[in-house]
Amino acid sequence: MNDTPNSNRTHIAIFGRTNAGKSSIINAIANQNVAIVSDKAGTTTDPVKKAIEINKIGACVIVDTAGFDDNGDLGLLRIEKTKKIAESTDIALLVFDCGCENIEKEDYLLELEWKNKLSEFGIPIITVINKIDLNQNYKIVEQNIKEIFDIDCVSISVNKKINIDILIETIKNNISKEDEISIVGHIIKEDDIVLLVMPQDIQAPKGRLILPQVQTIRDILDNKAIVIGATFDKFENALKSLNKPPKVIITDSQVFKEVEKLKPKESALTSFSVLFARYKGDEKIYKKGADFIDNLNKESKILIAESCTHIPLEGDIGRVKIPNMLKNKFGFAFDIDYTTGEDFPTDLSKYDLIIHCGGCMGTRKHILNRIRLCERQNKPITNYGMAIAKINGVNYI
Repeated sequence: MNDTPNSNRTHIAIFGRTNAGKSSIINAIANQNVAIVSDKAGTTTDPVKKAIEINKIGACVIVDTAGFDDNGDLGLLRIEKTKKIAESTDIALLVFDCGCENIEKEDYLLELEWKNKLSEFGIPIITVINKIDLNQNYKIVEQNIKEIFDIDCVSISVNKKINIDILIETIKNNISKEDEISIVGHIIKEDDIVLLVMPQDIQAPKGRLILPQVQTIRDILDNKAIVIGATFDKFENALKSLNKPPKVIITDSQVFKEVEKLKPKESALTSFSVLFARYKGDEKIYKKGADFIDNLNKESKILIAESCTHIPLEGDIGRVKIPNMLKNKFGFAFDIDYTTGEDFPTDLSKYDLIIHCGGCMGTRKHILNRIRLCERQNKPITNYGMAIAKINGVNYI
């Protein structure tokens, strides 16, 4: 369970004002000291993420955020960081301090604003009323919040360990029940032979495979198919070693064109990144975005976005190879901006096309929220694999 990639874990983020007890709630849920607790306002600055396993919930990432009433210039920067966390959140806990009984709607304008913001991302919200041990009339507070926010509440006391088990059960019941998507289950069946082409170049981590390759291998095995792997220079030898062509060949997108030229006509072809278009994003929208490449011209501006923050190396696919492929196809260099990690812009008005990485290090929620942002602004988006296939005229399943 501890080896589960963060991108495959349920992300639980906690939001609220400073000193509402957010960090204490995280420690109570995790049953360990994950977050620093202090009576001093603003103790939590940047969001704190911790990959843990919670009883009844399983593998998750729990995120402590700065108070959204944080003041000053630094406070505003912290709030912007908190907003970014919402993009990748699967479940949000909106925390209230059980400090007073007579609550008016105006007293909670900030909380209402954040409730609406989280709802825009389609995030299930659980309201948590903390410190009920300090207010014997907490039921009045609970009723007021229910009426104002139209959301059921869980009332707890971290200090007295009251109703923590009910909160955990409520979180569990709000985890999305959508069926887990198989990476390859839609294109293979039991006993099919699947050949993976996996170049181990300068960008491959020493001593291990990159995450999409690992996850794809596991998914092939889960589907009871037979997996064979080779680097591109051994691709033809791998084919010769088989007594029949593989059902499917899955390649690194960087050698898509070369593999297509050498593959048996009986074998279907795809790439890790194309598979992740469906696994992490929206395959149909990405396909439309890839088709838009034909409409680019000298005035077009492109955004190439990575969901992780790896250091670009020589021959980086996003910063070197895709720009060069576009230049070779069109005969001129495009004006391209690059972003990594959480620095994806909210205003996409200056871009004609967004090309996103496969998203292996981001949650599906995170990638889908970026796609929806592009949709709202009528901006085509595709991913690396589909863009490379389009540029090189590669046919894939």
